[in-house]
Amino acid sequence: MDIKIFLSSVDTALLEGNSHASAFSNNISIHTERMPDFAGSDIALIGLPDNFSDSFGPENPFTAASEIRRKLYRLRKGHGAYKVIDLGNLRSGSNLEDTYLRIQEVCDSLISQNILPVFIGGTHDMDYGQYRGYEEMEKLVSVLNVDAMLDMEEQGNPNQKHLNSILLHEPNFLFNYSHLAYQSYLIDPKIVSVLEKLYFEAYRIGHLRSNIQEMEPVIRNADMLTFDISAIKSSDSPGTSNAQPFGLTGEEACQICWYAGLNEKLSSVGIYEYNPVLDDSNKKTASVAATMIWYFIEGFYHRKNDKDFRTNDYLKYVVAMPSHPGTLVFYKSKLSDKWWLEVPYPEGKSRFDRNCIVPCSYSDYELAQQGDLPDRYISAHTKLI
Repeated sequence: MDIKIFLSSVDTALLEGNSHASAFSNNISIHTERMPDFAGSDIALIGLPDNFSDSFGPENPFTAASEIRRKLYRLRKGHGAYKVIDLGNLRSGSNLEDTYLRIQEVCDSLISQNILPVFIGGTHDMDYGQYRGYEEMEKLVSVLNVDAMLDMEEQGNPNQKHLNSILLHEPNFLFNYSHLAYQSYLIDPKIVSVLEKLYFEAYRIGHLRSNIQEMEPVIRNADMLTFDISAIKSSDSPGTSNAQPFGLTGEEACQICWYAGLNEKLSSVGIYEYNPVLDDSNKKTASVAATMIWYFIEGFYHRKNDKDFRTNDYLKYVVAMPSHPGTLVFYKSKLSDKWWLEVPYPEGKSRFDRNCIVPCSYSDYELAQQGDLPDRYISAHTKLI
C-alpha cells in the first residue's frame, strides 16, 4: 500500500528562523510542498492527530506534533550522517479504529523497508496501532512501555485501557512486555500481579532511579518503545493531562531514549500524551520531547551492530551451575561491553529462535557465578516452554 495517501505536509512556518547550517531541520528531508523520496532513509518522523481528546484544540489536529517539531527543528545536528525524513502528519481516519489501522499500515510499511518510524503526538492508545504494525511480520515482539500508570482499566477513555488491547490482541505475537517508571500509589497492585503471573516485567520509578544502568538490558530487549510523556515529573513536563509531581526527570527520559536508540533490535518508537494547551508559555514539555527524540537519534547513529555472537567480537563465558540447567552461557561484546545470556529453547519450537539469546547485565553474570539463576533466565525460559 502507498502510505503517502495517509500523510499530509508539515507546516512550513515551523521552518522559519532555522537558517543555521547545523540546525536539525537543515539536515533532514521534510515533507512540505511535496513528499520527498524516503527510500533508503534510516528514521522517519510521523505526527499523529490529537483531536480524539476534548482537551486538544479541534482547529488544529496536529498541535502537539507541531510544537514538538518547532523545538526539534531548532536543535543542532548530532553524530553521524543523518538519513532522517519527516513524513508529515497522519490524517485521521473516519473513526478511532480506522486511525489505528492507518498507523498499523504506516508502521508495517516503514519497518519492512528497514526504516524506523518515530510517532509523535496523539494519545497513548495510538500505540495499539503501532503494535499492530508488527502483526504481519511472522515474528514475536517485545514491547517496552514507559508510563507512570498501567493503563489496563476495564472502563474509561481508550488511553486508559490500551494495554488490555495489546495484551489480548489476536493473533498473539507478544513475547514480552516490560514496563518502566510506574508509580505505586497511582495503580491497583492487582494489575502488577497480573503482569508478574504472565512473567512480564514492571519496574517502579524508585527501582529505576536507584540504578538506571541496570535498566539498559530491559530496554535492549525491546522491539518497540511506547513512551507516555506523563511519566516525566510535572516540573519538567507540565504539558499533559496526567501530569504528576513525581516521576522521571527530563534527563532520565533522555537517557532511556539514548539506550533505546542504541538497541539494534528496536524498530519503532512512539512518544504520546503531549497536550500543548496545558504546557507552560515556553512550551517546556515540547522541548523535553524534542530532546528525547534527539537523544534517540543520537543513540541510533552510535549503534555497534551487536548481532553475530559467533564472531571474534565477543567473549564467551560458560558458568557451571549446581543444578539444572548445568551451565549458563554468557556473551560479552568487545565493541560495546554489553552482555547477553543464552536461553536454550525447546526442541521443535523454532518460532522462538530469535529470542534464545537475551540481553542481560554483568550483575547477572556475577549472580550465576554464585550459583543462582538470574531472573532474566527464569522469565525467558518460562515463556519458551
